[in-house]
This record gives sequence, structure tokens and C-alpha cells, in this order.
Amino acid sequence: MQAWIPITILAAFSQNLRFMLQKRLKDTQLSSTGATFARFVYSAPLVAVLMTAYFMVTGVEVPTPNARFFAFAFSGGIAQILATICVVALFAERNFAVGITFKKTEVVLTALTGLLVLGEGIGTAGVFAIFVGFSGLLLLSDPPEGGRGWRRFFNRAAALGLGAGLLFSFSAIGYRGASLSLDAEGVIARAGFTLAVVTAFQSLVMATWMVLREKGEVTRVFAAWRVGVLVGLSSMVGSFCWFTAFTLQNAALVKALGQVELLFSYAATLFVFRESVSKREYAGTALILASVLVLVLFLK
Repeated sequence: MQAWIPITILAAFSQNLRFMLQKRLKDTQLSSTGATFARFVYSAPLVAVLMTAYFMVTGVEVPTPNARFFAFAFSGGIAQILATICVVALFAERNFAVGITFKKTEVVLTALTGLLVLGEGIGTAGVFAIFVGFSGLLLLSDPPEGGRGWRRFFNRAAALGLGAGLLFSFSAIGYRGASLSLDAEGVIARAGFTLAVVTAFQSLVMATWMVLREKGEVTRVFAAWRVGVLVGLSSMVGSFCWFTAFTLQNAALVKALGQVELLFSYAATLFVFRESVSKREYAGTALILASVLVLVLFLK
């Protein structure tokens, strides 16, 4: 078996585990913002230590960031904060698997945004994928309890899900731009340095926000350190596994295999959280998964 395959599966598993832990924090102890903050504040020190050790052991020079780097990194960091808050909040509206499936719309939304904003052609396969993905979204947006009129498809859960997908696509663009702006030796130095700066920035921004707007939430996050450390560790492992997989194999193939996260999310939904999944939700998930696979396998 080629190395990139188990690494990608581990990346998807770690990412799913992190969202599971954040859902647990949201359900039992913290607000959506607090559960999101736990990801960054507990992973930032781990990333900093790891990258410090890397630069010391390898002798690679630490990159010198410029204004372009900070613009991309900070905009991507803010987008990721908001996207993660949307996903965690979505867990209170719908089951865990549906929340993760909504997040997967980031691939489809990136292609659509590129077409509308940048005028980048997406071809027949892209148009087909967007149509299939839109059909899946209609199925998922319709809440289990039903509804009347426009509220069946335009509701809080749908808004949170689509918002998360769009914001995650923005953060990916920001991180790529930041990494590419660095004049550094090797992709590990560029990506690792970017990750370290962004997580430190995100921790500072969120801590400041919660001190001003959510009194006592920072204290509650640190009080939940047992789960919080696991959130940070799983976040760091997932990030570095994704990066390693992309260095070993074509990004399209890695993204395609990465959709195995949906299987992990359904396993968590059924066996860990004991949540029910309707036939409509299964069908909507299948359509969105199909649209994502079309995009990552057929668009060049």
C-alpha cells in the first residue's frame, strides 16, 4: 500500500475525531465559540513546539514573513474561526453526520465562487457536479420535522452549513496564498510556519473576543482541559497528515480519498451520539458526496 493512503485516512479520521470532541464540548460545557476556541488554543502550543524542533534539528532557516503573508494568513484565519463556529453551532440543529456533510460543500462552493468571482471556467463536469450537489443540499436542508414554504429549505441549519462550507473555502485560499508568499526552503517549512502563525493569531483573537463578549468562557475552556487537549492534538495531527498526503500524491486523489470522513461521521452519529439518520439525509449525503468526487476527480 502506498504511504499516502493510510496517511490520508488518518487525516480524515483525526479531523472527524476533532469535530466529535468539539460537539461533546458544545453539548456539555461550552458555547459554540468556546468549543471553537479550544481547537486553536490547545493546538497552537503543540504546533509551535513541533516547528521549533523541526527548524532546530534540520537547520532550515525560519521564514521571514511579509505584508502579503500576513494579509493572506490573517484573512484565512478569521474565515476558519467563523467556519468552525458555524459547524459547531450546526451540531445543535442537526445530527453530527449532516453537520459534517454540509461542511463538505466547501469543494463545490469553491468551484462556484471561482466561476462567479474570478470567471474561471469549470466545464461540463463542474456544472454537473454543482447541480448534483445543489440537489443534495435541498434534501439535507429540509428539516426532519418538516416545515412550510420557504422555511423547509431556507432555515438556520442550511444557513450555518452553507456558511461553513463557503468560509472554509475562503480559509483554504488564504492559507495557500500565505504559504506561497514565503521564501523558505521546502514545503514543510512554509506550511508549518504558516500553521504556527495562524493558530497563534486565532487563539489571541478568540481569547480577546471572549474576554470582551463572553464573560467566564475562557475560564471554562481551560477548565475543560482534558477534552480540550485532545481537541488540540487531533487538530494538529489532522493538519500535518493532510499536508504530508498532499506532498506524496496528487491533491485530487487525496481529496477524493479524504471523503472517507463521511463514513467516520456516520459511524459516530449512529454508534457514539446515538442520533437517528433519515432516508432523506442518507440520499442528500450521497448526492453531495457524488458532486464532490466529480469535482476532485474530473476537474483539472
